[in-house]
Amino acid sequence: MATQEGAVRTFDLSLVTPEGAAFEGEAEMLIVPGAAGEIGILARHAPLVAMLKAGEIRVKAGGQWQAFAAGPGYFKVQQDRALVLVDDAVRAEEIDVEEARRELAEARALLERVDAGEAEIDRWQLEQRLRHAENKLAVAGRD
Repeated sequence: MATQEGAVRTFDLSLVTPEGAAFEGEAEMLIVPGAAGEIGILARHAPLVAMLKAGEIRVKAGGQWQAFAAGPGYFKVQQDRALVLVDDAVRAEEIDVEEARRELAEARALLERVDAGEAEIDRWQLEQRLRHAENKLAVAGRD
């Protein structure tokens, strides 16, 4: 953590998915999609635990912003350490826009079949797939 006078303070951040860490290191600022709105975190933030909805997670590290399209999850801040646990996180520059558009079209088509009674699929899971595809397109800037 930076402690020099005038230096930017940082905190330890782990952005973790079931597949592993999407980001691990020192951050200057973190913005996550809380269930009731965005939550911004700087060094020395008060302890906090919150649920996250699918959305964009932004990390400022080394003076540069990085964006991730993330699924729902949980978030914890304690003593200059933040832990973000989400079901998926994809860096904005790694999003395959065409694949995300296909995922969105498939999810919408399946949802229509479920609504018409033609398919027996878990509606909640399907809605999560739909939101995640929409989120990837929004974060990539091509919604």
